[in-house]
Amino acid sequence: MIPKRVLITGGTGLIGSHLTQLLMASGVEVCHLSRKAKPGTVPAYAWDVRSGKIDHQALEETDAIVHLAGAGIAEKPWTKARKQEILESRTRSTALLYDAMRYRPHQVKTVVCASAIGYYGFGGDEEIFTEAHPAAKSFLASVVRAWEAEADKFQGLGIRLVKIRIGIVLSQQGGALKEMAKPVRWGLGAPLAGGNQYMSWIHITDLCRMFKYALENDALQGVYNGVSPNPVTNKAFTRAVAAALNKKIWLPPVPQLVLRLLLGEMADLVVKGSRVSADRILQAGFRFEFADLQQAVNNLLR
Repeated sequence: MIPKRVLITGGTGLIGSHLTQLLMASGVEVCHLSRKAKPGTVPAYAWDVRSGKIDHQALEETDAIVHLAGAGIAEKPWTKARKQEILESRTRSTALLYDAMRYRPHQVKTVVCASAIGYYGFGGDEEIFTEAHPAAKSFLASVVRAWEAEADKFQGLGIRLVKIRIGIVLSQQGGALKEMAKPVRWGLGAPLAGGNQYMSWIHITDLCRMFKYALENDALQGVYNGVSPNPVTNKAFTRAVAAALNKKIWLPPVPQLVLRLLLGEMADLVVKGSRVSADRILQAGFRFEFADLQQAVNNLLR
């Protein structure tokens, strides 16, 4: 059932801003939870995750929630404090939403919660991760496991829960594609490490369409991978970006040692990879507009 009113956390971020426009174009009323209240076409209600405060008016007449809030994984070095922030920004914000609905009347029927393919850790060339795979033992996997455990509590309130494990999001506005395109534009593009690590990517339009699909289709429940059906190697990804920009790749791969010296533990995000399946969301009837990488990159860079 199409919700009339959707509340989005992280609504001004890369995914949230695109999803807001997509939902509003479909006639859905959208509001945000933000650090500061703000009236307007998309009203924002205040919440403070650290102090555990939330404006309960945000939930009035709200049919569904899309929970995207969380500190960026790749924005800052992974110090001990930053790791704690990455974890708590997800778990505590989810717990705050849960408590807001646990102790007060509401009409929320659906929660679609962001998650991440970091749950699976990193795999070899032949390993394909599905939603049935167990969590890895890495830092990111532990974050996602705790995050999803908090989200699972919504089901105890009789709310339909969908968790979308998001891959590498391709967008003009930010994220991996923007950063990888910079050196290619300057003629300095090169694969990272061996270049054979898999990148499970998704065009931001398809990702937002997937969130909308989850909101509208009551049959969807549980975990779905938010990735395209065609993951590619880092080498193939770099070549696709170069082709879209009419550039050539002539430099050798950037050595793994250099990346680790520059990025520390966070280098795992680029020197390792994972090949993640989109079969479950396809079986649920979702169809991608950008299943082919070159088509997706051309759309965003040309």
